[in-house]
Amino acid sequence: MPANNPSRGEAGAQGKDVRSDLHVALEPRSSGGIEIELESRVAPYYGKAICDQAKDVLAALGVEHARVTIHDQGALPFAIAARIETAAHRAGLALGRKALPPRTVQWKPSARDRLRRSRLYLPGSEPKYFINAGLHGPDAIILDLEDSVHPAAKDAARVLVRNALLAVDFGNAERMVRINQLPLGLTDLDEVVPVLPDLILIPKAEHPEQVVEIERRLAEVLAAHKLDHPIWLMLIIETALGVENAFALATASSRIVGLTIGLEDYTADLGVVRTAEGHESLYARTRLVNAAHAAHIQASDSVFSDVADMEALKRAALASRAMGYEGMGCIHPLQIPVVHDAYSPSQAEIDRALRIVAAYDDARARGLGVVSLGSKMIDPPVVQRALVIVNRARAMGLIAAGAEGAKE
Repeated sequence: MPANNPSRGEAGAQGKDVRSDLHVALEPRSSGGIEIELESRVAPYYGKAICDQAKDVLAALGVEHARVTIHDQGALPFAIAARIETAAHRAGLALGRKALPPRTVQWKPSARDRLRRSRLYLPGSEPKYFINAGLHGPDAIILDLEDSVHPAAKDAARVLVRNALLAVDFGNAERMVRINQLPLGLTDLDEVVPVLPDLILIPKAEHPEQVVEIERRLAEVLAAHKLDHPIWLMLIIETALGVENAFALATASSRIVGLTIGLEDYTADLGVVRTAEGHESLYARTRLVNAAHAAHIQASDSVFSDVADMEALKRAALASRAMGYEGMGCIHPLQIPVVHDAYSPSQAEIDRALRIVAAYDDARARGLGVVSLGSKMIDPPVVQRALVIVNRARAMGLIAAGAEGAKE
């Protein structure tokens, strides 16, 4: 958090429970060059590299004279750079200047209709959660700048998330950033859009005008940096007003690929307690699903807050899928395989869908207007549902890309 002394800037964390982070204190000077004092358990091995990087970051920021004290707890270069930059800014130096790490990770642009069964939330102020997040295999990771970040740490988290998008390998996960509510969210966009996240999560969505303002700023930042890259939007509906405006929100921008609901905030807005049965939120969840499907975008459910009860999570996720949701948020890596399994079609569903699709293809090939499976006529909606199941199963790797329908 910012230091009380306006001539001294601090950033990062220190203490026995801190890992993959560091604390930086920077005092500007009028002369004397850069003086660095480093405390680190890995100093015998990486001390020179850490000090050299600190000097490089300060040089990129145009800081020529300062005393820098670093307490390192195993921070990686992207975090080191972020903390030093933030400390310099908090000291009143290098305002408007950045020290971007090189992009070390290559990835493909995210497809509009890609799988989004699981979205793993990562606090944007905690680099220790970033490093291995991709190893857990989520469909998406959310670098959160909103609820999980203390108001006094928003500036530091913004820089840390920006650097992580350049330097952290999140595997095949879609790279999402949850920005803050407006107007602070616009500052978040200015920082993270130039490094090209895949998707921006918009919290507390209530009015289409909010979406339009965010999309306009996003487009302006891309244009200013001469970037042509698909960045999608997902809206989080968390209030009664947002629920009532769900379809208008879902159709407010061509960048929107999904709606999700935040049940903790929604039930707080209603003044009721969130229960395991969910009767108090049934209307909202049903309306959101209907609005999403009417707008031809994805519906994603809220997080399940009891990380110790996997059986309850499985029941909730299966019920969610039965309602029409295609995924949900996760707050712990252990939830990911349970969520993936619940939102995946069973083998029996896949087998039946393949038979229906095969019968449909056979009927088309023979010029027949009626599709039959054995002695039963298959209605067009049933065929459409089977096609959705087959396509999702293929995307999940549950069936081969060229698999044909199984025999009756």
